Amino acid sequence: MSTQSPMPDRSLLLQLQEAIENMSPIAIPRLLWPFLWTAIGGLALWFMVFRENDQPIRYKIPSPREPEKVEVLQSPSIKVPGSSAIQCYAPADGRFLGLVNPATPNAIDRAIEQAHAAQAEWAKTSFRARRHVLRSILQYVLDNQEEICRVACLDSGKTLVDAQLGEILVTCEKLEWTIKHGEKALRPSRRPTNLLMAYKRNTVHYEPLGVVAGLISWNYPFHNLIGPIISAIFSGNGVVIKGSEQTAWSSIYFANIARGALVAHGHSPALVQTVVCWPQTASHLTSHPGINHITFIGSKPVCHKVASSAAKALIPVVAELGGKDASIILSSVSKRDLPRVVETLLRGSFQASGQNCIGIERIIVAPSIYDKLVSILEPRVRALRLGPNADVGAMISSDSFARLEQLIEDAVHDGARLLAGGKRFNHPDYPSGHYFSPTLLVDVTPDMAIAKEECFAPVMTLLRAPSDVASDILAVANATEYGLGSSVFGSESDPRLKEIVKGLKVGMVAVNDFAAMYAVQLPFGGVGGSGYGRFAGEEGLRGLCNLKSVCEDRFAWLGIRTAIPRPLQYPVPEQPRSWRFAKGVVEVGYGTLKRKIGGVLGMLRNS
Repeated sequence: MSTQSPMPDRSLLLQLQEAIENMSPIAIPRLLWPFLWTAIGGLALWFMVFRENDQPIRYKIPSPREPEKVEVLQSPSIKVPGSSAIQCYAPADGRFLGLVNPATPNAIDRAIEQAHAAQAEWAKTSFRARRHVLRSILQYVLDNQEEICRVACLDSGKTLVDAQLGEILVTCEKLEWTIKHGEKALRPSRRPTNLLMAYKRNTVHYEPLGVVAGLISWNYPFHNLIGPIISAIFSGNGVVIKGSEQTAWSSIYFANIARGALVAHGHSPALVQTVVCWPQTASHLTSHPGINHITFIGSKPVCHKVASSAAKALIPVVAELGGKDASIILSSVSKRDLPRVVETLLRGSFQASGQNCIGIERIIVAPSIYDKLVSILEPRVRALRLGPNADVGAMISSDSFARLEQLIEDAVHDGARLLAGGKRFNHPDYPSGHYFSPTLLVDVTPDMAIAKEECFAPVMTLLRAPSDVASDILAVANATEYGLGSSVFGSESDPRLKEIVKGLKVGMVAVNDFAAMYAVQLPFGGVGGSGYGRFAGEEGLRGLCNLKSVCEDRFAWLGIRTAIPRPLQYPVPEQPRSWRFAKGVVEVGYGTLKRKIGGVLGMLRNS
């Protein structure tokens, strides 16, 4: 059971702050204000750190059901001839997991209606109550890491290590960040005023939109699903998650992790809804008038359809699309640091079998260290093992294999060298699994198709930079339509490092690291062909809110309010005279001291 703190909610501190701001400045000498704010800050910190000791509630939910008899599909596919059901199977070995009936338009209507009913009550909850729910979700994730990883691996084909990093670690970070910093992001924020409106107090409030939707990809079946739920419910919204058909088997279990926490704390589980449907039905969700915001994670072609559908109901969309992320290796990388860089490149290229939106798709290397890096990487890539219990897991399906083989073949024809892999792999132990050989392709040039198209596969490509000049390197890095993330490795004292960071046309950059931006919950998203908008961080939370601007009287207790001067009242007494009065107002507000004085005189003469 939870331990309820006897101390007031933090919202009381906000009320105290508001009350103090409304007090007469005569009552509190200006000299004492800094001390007063220090005292309030200290009191707030004391409440947050020492008094909000709401302990998580442990709860249980059933594991996803697996068939009693193991059946390996010979030609695994999510489609079953003669049936509308979604066939779920393990990409690593072709094992049949079950059938899921796709949602109909009526089912989507019901899900949205139930979420709205639950959200009406949930919107009234305090940030403290929402934190308490998130603490329980975090506790569940920590207690059930192995089970969550096992389920994610079964449904997506990744290895346990990849699941631990890509599903558990980042989810724990998102939960922890939201618990610690979410309220600060959504607390009403004060905004400045001006001379003419100095008697006004300006605030921006962040209010729930209602019910929001998340259309997520299959590559991180747990994190991609639970992430939008965390942000949605903390910002006071209900949420409908449309999972991918490729990972339909696990989506109900993962959503139940959030629902279980809601139930444990006495809230309606209907706040969180999941639907899985075929693409032809998805437009009913994306154009539904009951949806107030869409977060889409997927490909550019599908995003065109989602955005077009959403436009019918004027639903705002945040689109996180594909990437062709460049990792730039400068000549200033030290010999001592090079081994660390190599390990980072391998992890960034082959994690989740390369099915990572911010995975490293292009390695652009300074000419002076290019050959050295190739010689180090070749044996490392050749040594990578395939399999559910090896280094590199399965891909979600074999649909992209022919395209990948053709891209690699064309690159070799145009002068690239294939040093490892390059084709599909028929695993002797898992003949029905979807495996593609870990590939190392070097001497790639920017004009090759493989340097422009997203592979989303275990394919490492190396491009030799034209020179060590930053502008030449940037020309190669910025040559694609994508602009999601990137990384730059080099000495911090190298002036090119900052120049390249500034010049990259992307949404995120990791310096001497890979994907570190997301591990600290910075805003996540890209530009160009990689989409628009951001999730994660303060911007992500605020994006799920209605930003309500409130302008009110600062000194209402003194009766100071806006009054329309006589020359500007209807009927206007005399246009030229009234215009000169209005001009005086503008001069007072925005002119130099001399013009301000003239403005005052003009107002007096024309009043």
